[in-house]
Amino acid sequence: MSTTFDFTSAGVRCAATHFAGADGAPVVVLAHGLAGTQDAGMFPFAEAFAAAGLHAVTFDYRGFGASDGSPRQVVSLAGQVADLHAAVDAAKRLPGVDAGRVVLWGVSLGGGHVVSAAAERDDVAAVVSVVPMVDGLAAARLATKHHAPGQLLASTGRGLASAVRRRAGRGPSMIPVVARPGEPGALTLEGAYEDYLSIAGPTWRNEIAADVVLELGTRAPAKAAASLEVPWLVQVADFDRSAPLQAAMKAAYAGRAEVRHYPGDHFDLFAGKPFHEAALEHALHFLRRHVSVPAPELEPVNG
Repeated sequence: MSTTFDFTSAGVRCAATHFAGADGAPVVVLAHGLAGTQDAGMFPFAEAFAAAGLHAVTFDYRGFGASDGSPRQVVSLAGQVADLHAAVDAAKRLPGVDAGRVVLWGVSLGGGHVVSAAAERDDVAAVVSVVPMVDGLAAARLATKHHAPGQLLASTGRGLASAVRRRAGRGPSMIPVVARPGEPGALTLEGAYEDYLSIAGPTWRNEIAADVVLELGTRAPAKAAASLEVPWLVQVADFDRSAPLQAAMKAAYAGRAEVRHYPGDHFDLFAGKPFHEAALEHALHFLRRHVSVPAPELEPVNG
């Protein structure tokens, strides 16, 4: 069973969904990746956690999906981590939740956000990072292996122009979140367009402020990994062309994480992809070992 609710982050209304688990169970708060919305691939994970007895909460960052906030479709890394903190605080107040046992689960960009947030809190019982993007500079270096120099220069130019527009008090320049190879966009690797659209929900928009390419360069949650004091599961795709595998592994080592490998690419752990079921099974196995999970109530059998 799921119910929608709102919470406030920095005075802005954010939309969220609660997937109820067993009474007194921990709550898993799920953080999405680049330009992601809760209806774009998050629900299957949340539903699986709830079916296993855990509470689960998905939410939209400010300026995305069903949440308020302006300007729209603009990524602020600090703002998204703040939204995650606010989502956790709201999740702890939900009926049936054990507020002392919070699990942070994040995918891609959100896989780094959960590391940053967990390092700043004392109420987190465990962390799960799925194909995490933990080092923006490493991601930029990886991009040079899969994009032509001219394409990278054009992307940087669009980002600089957008940043100038915003500093001048004008709206940002927009580009597609995902596009086909050779087209303008934040994600333009072969297959990325089809992969992202396969999980896109009705509130998701294929649009993002072009200066996201500059914002991502400041991303360094890997630095917080060494300060994690709770169990941490890192799930990596061995052929990930978007989130650098080596950076994730270095962070996992620093944070003494358990690591699971999957022989696929960045989107291959989402529902409908080859390693979704395995990733869920491994995450639940990890949580059952580190966070006590009450068994979900069974429906009575008549006769």
